[in-house]
Amino acid sequence: RAETLSGGQQQRVAIARALMQTPKMVLADEPIASLDPLSAEKVMTALREIRDRDQLTVICNLHTLDTARTYCDRVIGMLQGKIVFDDVPAKLTPAVVKDIYGADTELNESVTSTSMVTPVRKPSPRSLAPAMAALTAG
Repeated sequence: RAETLSGGQQQRVAIARALMQTPKMVLADEPIASLDPLSAEKVMTALREIRDRDQLTVICNLHTLDTARTYCDRVIGMLQGKIVFDDVPAKLTPAVVKDIYGADTELNESVTSTSMVTPVRKPSPRSLAPAMAALTAG
């Protein structure tokens, strides 16, 4: 039953249901809202695969700029109902982001980020002991 699925699983089921209707385009209204980063990544990857495999236009309403940069070919930014940006993600500079959001200062995008970041592990002193012993032996 769909209601027993996680948010990410429910989103993927919704996408599958939409595809069963053989659409000419997919409209995804905040498809990753309230999802954890891993589920968000799976949903956005599925939408990109649909675009590539089925040659469908996919239009997403997103509020996470890192996601737009990663998965979108074109970004349209709006402020108060007017288009203030329409270009490739690479041109989405901090100054443009300020204009889109009507902000007086630069925005910290990490607040809305859905990026999966693998933390760098610091080796424990115990794991370094054999290497240190080999280096100092002599």
